[in-house]
Amino acid sequence: MRMFGTQERPRLIVHRSLKNFSAQIIDDTDSRTIFSLSTQDKEIKDKFASPGNVKASEFFGEVFARKAKEKGVSKIVFDRAGYLYMGRVRAFADALRKGGLEF
Repeated sequence: MRMFGTQERPRLIVHRSLKNFSAQIIDDTDSRTIFSLSTQDKEIKDKFASPGNVKASEFFGEVFARKAKEKGVSKIVFDRAGYLYMGRVRAFADALRKGGLEF
């Protein structure tokens, strides 16, 4: 199933690798990225020696939710890009919900 983000409810897509985690919020109607962040960001990289674990993903979710709210995004469509909803993806999603994003 293909997911689609709108201006009112943009799509948040995640990408994970062995060492990093990244996410971006996309408005598919205008084909533009509203906001993007990764564990390579200084705020996250300084706190964790290895950002490729569940605790780092949870903290990344909290930071991402806070910064997305600052950009005016509160409702999203969560696109896990085929990754199973477990481990780092689940920790990230739970932290987003805790941070106030609705999906």
